Amino acid sequence: MGKIFSYLGRYKASVLCIILLLIAQAYCDLSLPQYMSDIVDVGIQQGGIAHVSPDEMRKETLENLCLFLTEEEEEILRNSYQETEDGNYERNVRDKKELAALDELVGMPLAAMFSMMEEMGLDGRGLQALSESGQITREQMLKLEEKAMEGLGDESSTLIAQRAGLAVRNEYEALGWDLGDYQNRYMFRTGGKMLLMAIVMMAASILTGLIAARISARLGMDLRGQVFQKVVAFSSSEMEQFSTASLITRSTNDIQQVQMVTVILLRMVIYAPIIGIGGIFKVINTKTGMGWIIGVAVGSIIFLVGILMSVTMPKFKKMQTLVDRLNLVSREILTGVSVIRAFSREKFEEKRFEGASRDLMKTQLFTSRVMSMMMPAMMLIMNCITVLIVWFGAKGVDYGNLQVGDMMAFITYTMQIVMAFLMITMVSVMLPRAGVAARRIDEVVTTRETITDPVQPKDEKESGWKGTVAFEDVSFSYPGAGEPAVSHLSFTAEPGKTTAIIGSTGSGKSTLLNLIPRFYDVTKGKITIDGVDIREISQKKLRSLIGYVPQKGVLFSGTIASNLQFAGNVEKEAMEEAAEIAQAASFILEKEEQYDSPIAQGGTNVSGGQKQRLSIARAIAKNPKIFLFDDSFSALDYKTDVALRKALAAKTKEAAVIIVAQRISTILHADQILVLEDGGIVGMGTHKELMKTCETYQEIAVSQLSEKELRETSGVPGQGQSAAGQEPEGASALSRQGQFEAEQERGGVIE
Repeated sequence: MGKIFSYLGRYKASVLCIILLLIAQAYCDLSLPQYMSDIVDVGIQQGGIAHVSPDEMRKETLENLCLFLTEEEEEILRNSYQETEDGNYERNVRDKKELAALDELVGMPLAAMFSMMEEMGLDGRGLQALSESGQITREQMLKLEEKAMEGLGDESSTLIAQRAGLAVRNEYEALGWDLGDYQNRYMFRTGGKMLLMAIVMMAASILTGLIAARISARLGMDLRGQVFQKVVAFSSSEMEQFSTASLITRSTNDIQQVQMVTVILLRMVIYAPIIGIGGIFKVINTKTGMGWIIGVAVGSIIFLVGILMSVTMPKFKKMQTLVDRLNLVSREILTGVSVIRAFSREKFEEKRFEGASRDLMKTQLFTSRVMSMMMPAMMLIMNCITVLIVWFGAKGVDYGNLQVGDMMAFITYTMQIVMAFLMITMVSVMLPRAGVAARRIDEVVTTRETITDPVQPKDEKESGWKGTVAFEDVSFSYPGAGEPAVSHLSFTAEPGKTTAIIGSTGSGKSTLLNLIPRFYDVTKGKITIDGVDIREISQKKLRSLIGYVPQKGVLFSGTIASNLQFAGNVEKEAMEEAAEIAQAASFILEKEEQYDSPIAQGGTNVSGGQKQRLSIARAIAKNPKIFLFDDSFSALDYKTDVALRKALAAKTKEAAVIIVAQRISTILHADQILVLEDGGIVGMGTHKELMKTCETYQEIAVSQLSEKELRETSGVPGQGQSAAGQEPEGASALSRQGQFEAEQERGGVIE
């Protein structure tokens, strides 16, 4: 959860704007119940008379009212009114606090005066006449007021307002006012305020949604960018730490979870406390005496949520792992579908996929079923709370200490408070899963790369880079491996010369090659280029010197041109020259769109040989100082292979070429051949030298070359002839292949 809030810290201005909009929305939302209460209590029940201090009154009413006030109170009253041209008195108080104080001052005397006049059968002039004649004094009036108020008992607050309202109504009738019009004006005025509040609330909600959606989309884009940049910077060690399926899930599903929860956080989680706390303050101000009902409601909700969360939390944490597993199984099946069909394993893989899918389904069903109980339970609580409010509120109305509008407002405020807790509860269901997703994203983003650039890279050389690669007692172990993959390697690959690497499967050939562009860092020793340790060169500069062709050709969706110009600074002429050298121009020019022909994802719309030639052309077009070929000619036919090598030899006269090969026939004329066995160099030299000095190389040669090839290429007598002078029974196709290549080479195809 903390991670999600830390992500939101990047958008402080927008989040602050949302908070202000939500405060405005909550203010409007909390104001509507009070306006509704005013319409019921004041507009309907009191005919629109909102204040017990009359807007205007006759002179005799003012004088009579002063009889029920002390001298100080009389002075306040007279200062609150000013005489009009027609001899009446109009209220000049506009401030809400002063108006409330005036209502409190006038309410009881006005109600007492109205009660006395009713009992004595007097009108305003009659009461004034008794006062002027001395038949009744101020002291007597105050005593009568006190006696009248004692008769109201516990209902005094409500009945005082009601009786004072009746007195004001009578006063307005005496003034000749149209009370129906007065009531309508109050209703329209209050209704207009409600409409304005609703419009402001709607506008605030819309703006909040727009800003929240923008923040969420921006956050998703930023997180995807961070994860992508981090993954691109990963070495092979970090890539092995996270599976490909897991990285895809983290980049898509996990970020989507964070995005979704971000919107909910900004729209609901922030709004819920504002509306909840505001509702509590409003309830306190209603003074209904039913605050305990809210305590019961909140306690019930917290109890229910606690039970649900304790049951579902472990399942939510497990869900993301199950999504990872389903993605992993799906990816394996889709990428290996041809092998699955070849071995008729469709049914088995279907069961495996169904198992992973069913496990996820069971977990999702369990959490959905448990959480589906939450809404009915919440509605039950809300309805029970409504019944309690109506029950006890009706009693209050019956006793006269609560008005109907206040009860309605209390119900609305209570529902707002309960809904606030309900919103938080609904979000709390999603937060655990989003929290897990945020942690998984953070694991990728905070993973420290094992291969980093030096603080002060040595990227520039006065004489320029030549491309001399030297291994100095290099050893390397894969993370977690017990034994080194390669050990104590020392050799030099010079510009203009070809260094070939051969050995049995698992001897460390590809590992050796991967150490040069720093896909892995050496464990011991060092690798230098022109005498500079590659760890002291920035990765960008190091890889700009290298043209790498992987064992498995990799193409990207786009066009042939976009793949050949993948280095980014390749001119059209260089691209076409590279295609000619790689023997790819022939099939490219046969296509209708030629270099603009589309390449599908993974290069699925070209053959294996075409894909390999395009990969080689991509490296050649870069014009690097060092060429690395990881068994990159295996998919080529004999004729194409020979032609490509001849053209490549002319292109790489000033570059160091390092080739990993499986066939001796392809490296016979290499300037230097390294023979690897169990991660170590057991032989180094030319073909002829190794045929004399290296037993491992001899065994490989005998298994691949014919007797004639062995004699012609090394001058060493064949070691596999039978007594009759014939080739051993079952001579391999590779031997015949080598014979063809040797003949091509002797014909001057390769220099």
